[in-house]
Amino acid sequence: MPSCVFCDIVAQRAPASIAYEDEVCLACMTIEPINTGHVLLLPKRHVVTLDDCEDAVARHLVSVLKTLNRAVQSATGSQGVLNEIMNGEAAGQEVFHLHIHIIPRNAGDGFGWHYPQGYGRMPRDRLDVAASKIREHLTKR
Repeated sequence: MPSCVFCDIVAQRAPASIAYEDEVCLACMTIEPINTGHVLLLPKRHVVTLDDCEDAVARHLVSVLKTLNRAVQSATGSQGVLNEIMNGEAAGQEVFHLHIHIIPRNAGDGFGWHYPQGYGRMPRDRLDVAASKIREHLTKR
């Protein structure tokens, strides 16, 4: 397996500013924060995406995420917190070890979404077709 910076952090082979750690996961400050207080929460066991993560670990991550959201918002005095998981390169994932961004946000902080051309409301019949296709795939698990 190629070297993984998050596995190196978990194994203490790479430096990190740890905000939280337990037997299942670790949260550290990102070295490229969007805003001060930007934390990355990751499972200690190497998995690439949320789909690869065991359900029990995913549930634990979400429980810790809720706690960290409150702590980050309180510590930074931010107005809100953005959580983001990127599953796969096309979704923007750059480090291929599951991680959840915890980003403190304030109105006017300069960060935001870039919406593609043509973005806007979709007609209900197209939404219904998309929902139907998703339901079909839920039964194929």
